[in-house]
Amino acid sequence: MADTKRTIGFIGLGQMGGPMADNIAKAGYEMVCYDAAGTQGLMPEGAKAAGSVAEVVRQSDTVFLSLPNGQIVNQVSDEIAGVTEPRADLVIDLSTIGPDASRKAAATLKEKGLILGDAPVSGGRAGAIKGTITLMFAGPKDVWDSHAEVFRAFCGNPFHVGEEAGLGQAVKLANNFLSATAMAATSEAVVYGLSQGLDMKTMLDVIAVSTGSNTAVTDKFPNRVLPGTFDAGFYAELLNKDVQLYIDNVRSQGTPSDVGESVAGVWQEGIDQFEPRTDFTRIYEYIRDERQKK
Repeated sequence: MADTKRTIGFIGLGQMGGPMADNIAKAGYEMVCYDAAGTQGLMPEGAKAAGSVAEVVRQSDTVFLSLPNGQIVNQVSDEIAGVTEPRADLVIDLSTIGPDASRKAAATLKEKGLILGDAPVSGGRAGAIKGTITLMFAGPKDVWDSHAEVFRAFCGNPFHVGEEAGLGQAVKLANNFLSATAMAATSEAVVYGLSQGLDMKTMLDVIAVSTGSNTAVTDKFPNRVLPGTFDAGFYAELLNKDVQLYIDNVRSQGTPSDVGESVAGVWQEGIDQFEPRTDFTRIYEYIRDERQKK
């Protein structure tokens, strides 16, 4: 049973936020929701629509954010910090914004006595709908413990990765870099195999049980690329944003970046060719049709 005494605020009901909010509501939590694009029609059944960020903060105990980028998260954090007589004292940010933006938001909120939980998620829209996504929470252990039930309501793999804001972001960027690398590298390998006369499905079946296996081989290609649906449910521009955030952080830290630079270049070139909201699995078509012309 959910702790019905805790009211959950949710700001950002987009591609990932909407399904996560739905699963929290289904677990029995009272919810107050707001989306700048228009809350009605996006919020879960039974939730209360707020007209502003301030209304959410004044009517909920814990506020979740699911927003597109660090600039917006910091704008919303500024708004939250400026709310007079807030009810909420905890903000849990599910967005992918990078360590620096997360630390800035945490500092802004801390000045007003609020805690930020840095908690990006992975698993795509399909995982968000099913409630199987991974949560990478960085924040105080007592917050992690007290919110265990609500976390389980919308994610299948919750992890406490550290106490400080920014650590969740670091894990998430590393994960998404590897995911983007697997997708781009598998695309190149498949294009090579096809050029040799191999059947795509045969290649995937073999590699899936061999040392080259990865999630592109076991999921994205057989389920999205091979049937030609390209419907993994995550926009290419969002994955590219994460890859570029990763490489920017790698450069600032001075850690090795040879592979990262190459992968970041491929994704940026692909994005420059794509229409907005193109599914990220279509990087295969770009590599097949455009990259080999170079």
